[in-house]
Amino acid sequence: MTTPETPTPVDFWFDPSCPWAWMTSRWVDEVAALRNLDVSWHQMSLFVLNEDRDDLSEFYKAFLPRALRYTRLVAAVTELHGQQAVKPLYDALGARIHLAKRKDVDAVIAESLAELDLPATLAQYADTDEFDSQMRASHFDGINRVGADVGTPVIAVGGHAFFGPVISPAPKGEEAAALWDGVVAVSSYDGFFELKRSRTRDPIFD
Repeated sequence: MTTPETPTPVDFWFDPSCPWAWMTSRWVDEVAALRNLDVSWHQMSLFVLNEDRDDLSEFYKAFLPRALRYTRLVAAVTELHGQQAVKPLYDALGARIHLAKRKDVDAVIAESLAELDLPATLAQYADTDEFDSQMRASHFDGINRVGADVGTPVIAVGGHAFFGPVISPAPKGEEAAALWDGVVAVSSYDGFFELKRSRTRDPIFD
């Protein structure tokens, strides 16, 4: 049981390539200090989520192999450098992928590793399946909590998990905290399944 002085454990599953997960992660970063959250960051994979689908657009089919390279890198860093390296790597990758809108995967990986003083040789794991079993285990640990008809991100808190929220832009200050309180309250009801409206804007990163 937590007290006001005890951090609330939160688990967050992300695919580095997803702009909506990036938006939600910035919101959770904001809330972490306001609501004393202890967030553990885990990878999931849009490639794995969609690998058995045959109705994907050509654009998405071209996107998924690039996304897989990033998730394989995160899996390798997790296994070889520990859980504590996951969030800094996500931040470094995401700043280049989403904020700078960089498309050169090799450069993004090399620069992100260099920023964190991680060995450049880790880049090789983006193109191997050596840690795919660990990557898939992390993916299904998250997705099995919410069901396969959702995507990234997945958040678990207080024994309850949910997909999203999908937000743009990420709120700040008390607005961010109020949204967190509402989302946690809704997700804590066992009979709650869905609340949705059509997206009317793209991710607003600023």
